[in-house]
Amino acid sequence: MLISAAVCPHPPILVPALAAGAAAELDGLRAACDEAVSRLGAGDADALIVVGGAPETRAYGVGAYATLRPYGLDWTSPADPADGYGGEALPLSLTIGYWLLERHGLAADARYRSIAFDADPDACLRLGAELAGSAQRVALLVMGDGSACRTEKAPGYLDERAQPYDEHVAGALGKGDAAALAALDPALSRELQAAGRAAWQVLAGGAAAAAPAGFTASLLADDAPYGVGYFVASWSIGDSVVG
Repeated sequence: MLISAAVCPHPPILVPALAAGAAAELDGLRAACDEAVSRLGAGDADALIVVGGAPETRAYGVGAYATLRPYGLDWTSPADPADGYGGEALPLSLTIGYWLLERHGLAADARYRSIAFDADPDACLRLGAELAGSAQRVALLVMGDGSACRTEKAPGYLDERAQPYDEHVAGALGKGDAAALAALDPALSRELQAAGRAAWQVLAGGAAAAAPAGFTASLLADDAPYGVGYFVASWSIGDSVVG
């Protein structure tokens, strides 16, 4: 059963060494992510699972490793995956999730699952229910960005639909509204380049399976410093979360 969840964005520049001179601009967002991870109460969970968007839906085995080399930073964890690991690189969303967990000493204990960016909502909801039912007490770290069309300098340029879309997502995350996340339109999300849609719907599926009455939720960050919506939220059920 899903007992807690943290929702975080996954831009590479969340990592200070990669952001370089712009690192301070994301200090608040980074601190919010750390707070959300600390609220997971991972020590009370039987399974800690990271889920994020990627080109395909799949599970990653124990040999998988996180790396930011494709983004210009010589960082890989484990430091030498070729030495005894022989696995494959995690996609960006899961790599940033790994990096966030590593800051709390939790990365090695987690399982990593990707959901295809274009997965239909039903598939996302089914995966969420599957993950929630994979252990008695499950903590979920959900990685996803909002729209990339908030300003003229945004990756997807300015789209007047982007801000209302992001406001809707932020409201759902802040209220623990799984139904609102489940109802997100894949076509609109794709047009607005909202990379988190599928992962948020996995959360919706897990939450609905665990607690139809809903979760206690709080929105810890809602910002768009580069024209991309970034949200951080914490969900919990009962007294399962510490910190």
